[in-house]
Amino acid sequence: MEPVLAATVDPEALVMHRLDALVLDVAIVGENFWPGVERLCERLPALAVVVCSGHSSVAQRVRGLRLGVDAWVTKPCHPEELIGVIGAVLRRPRRGELPLDNGPLTAGELTIRPDRHQAYVGQRSVGLTAREFALLLLLAQNDRVLERAEIYERAWGYAMVHGDRSVDVFVRKLRQKLLVASLGWTYVNTHFGIGYRFAPEPKRAKLDRAPCGQHAQLPRSGQHHQAELVAAGP
Repeated sequence: MEPVLAATVDPEALVMHRLDALVLDVAIVGENFWPGVERLCERLPALAVVVCSGHSSVAQRVRGLRLGVDAWVTKPCHPEELIGVIGAVLRRPRRGELPLDNGPLTAGELTIRPDRHQAYVGQRSVGLTAREFALLLLLAQNDRVLERAEIYERAWGYAMVHGDRSVDVFVRKLRQKLLVASLGWTYVNTHFGIGYRFAPEPKRAKLDRAPCGQHAQLPRSGQHHQAELVAAGP
C-alpha cells in the first residue's frame, strides 16, 4: 500500500478505497484537522482512526476521542509501535458495524434499516446522523435497559469518561428527531440513574395510564410540541 500525503480529509474520497484504518498526522493536515476529523468520524463510523502528533494537550486528545478518534499516538514513535496500535484498534468491535443479513426492524411507525444506516416513517427519512443511528439500532436490538457506559462502549467503541454526558446529549437529539418524524409515539424511555431502554408506545396509551387529574394539566395546542420536547429530555 502506498501512503498518500494530503492537507485535507475528504470522507467521500476515502469511501472508494474501502480502508480499514487511517492514520492522520496533525502536522500534515494542519488547520483543517478538527473539522476534517469530525466529518470523517461522522461519515465513516466503522473506519479505525489513529492520530499521530507531536506535543498535544489532554484537552486536545480527549476532544479527538469524543469526536470518534480510536487512538492518539505521540511522536516520535517507532513504526512497530504504530502498527501495533493500529492492530489493537482493528481487533475492537467497530462503531456502526452491522451484520450483512440484518433485516429491517419495525417499531411503532418507525422502520429501522441497517442496510441504509437510516430510519424511516413511511417513505420519509428521519435524517439521523451516523452516531444517532448507531444509538437507535443498539437500543432497538436490546430488549432491556442499557447503562450509559455500555452504550458508550458498544455504540462508539471506547470507554466512557467519568462525568461525560455525551450519551444523554445524543439521546436528546435522537428523541427530538423521532418526535418530529413520529409525533404520536414515544420510543426511548429514561431509567433515571441507570440508562435508557427502547420501548415504543403510542402517546395516548401513556395519557390513559396517567394519574387522575393529570389530563387537566396538559398544555394548550400551541404549547404541545414544546412540552413534549421538555418531557423527552434524559
